[in-house]
Amino acid sequence: MIAARRFHLYLDLIRWDRPAGWLLLLWPTLAALWIAADGFPGLHLIAVFTLGTVLMRSAGCCINDVADREFDRHVKRTAQRPITSGALGVPDALGVGAALAFVSFLLVLTTNPPTILLSFFGLAVTLVYPYAKRFVSMPQAVLGVAFSFGIPMAFAAAQGGQEWTFAAVPPQAWWLLVGNLFWVLAYDTEYAMVDRDDDLKIGIKTSAITLGRFDVAGIMAFYGLFLAIWAVVGVSLGLGAWFLLGIAAAAAQALWHWSLIRDRGREGCFRAFRVNHWVGFAVFAGVVLDLTRF
Repeated sequence: MIAARRFHLYLDLIRWDRPAGWLLLLWPTLAALWIAADGFPGLHLIAVFTLGTVLMRSAGCCINDVADREFDRHVKRTAQRPITSGALGVPDALGVGAALAFVSFLLVLTTNPPTILLSFFGLAVTLVYPYAKRFVSMPQAVLGVAFSFGIPMAFAAAQGGQEWTFAAVPPQAWWLLVGNLFWVLAYDTEYAMVDRDDDLKIGIKTSAITLGRFDVAGIMAFYGLFLAIWAVVGVSLGLGAWFLLGIAAAAAQALWHWSLIRDRGREGCFRAFRVNHWVGFAVFAGVVLDLTRF
């Protein structure tokens, strides 16, 4: 009984019942993998990047909850998280996070040197993000880098050789990372709008607070930049009508999100965040359809 309860606490710690978090990472990573491979990238790389995404998102939750445990006590939505409530200790969370990150690294070791090299930078950004909100006015930008690092890694894995260098990653991959960063800014600002009142009281910095009354306009601009950059880069790489249809479907969803967040209500903002993975799926589906040889 005790072991089962503890297991459920670990599942709560890594947000197992909320897959939207890892889906937000997965779709742009897989889209980049398909683009880099110019089609189906093979089961090995799909498995590595899918499992690695789930594991690293889970590890990130452990690190984030440890870093934010004092702040989370003052936020209604997060007060009952396992670390914040005291149900799990800090060593427990760090141990789980380290184990998940280690398994993810073992998966990376089955790829190639450029991907392995990039994984260290990706891990560093993941470790830095939880503390960025103390010093950076828009910490969502740091999260954007962390959530987008699977893109250059996907290109390195699909196109890289055996040299320990970033030369295998083309400029287009970095542009896709920049574009995806704006998507993260969009959906995580929606998320930050939910907790804005609590964050103001405890002194946390977020993009929702920094943007102030321009929050909704900023989110829509971020969506526009994300889709525009991906559209331009995709077309430059030879993607066509199916890809652009996916971009259009994502744009339609972004417009719907405007209707959810324009009143700045907590319920609408949280709903917009929770369904954001469908924006990424639309782009991914467009990429796959465009690169499928019918």
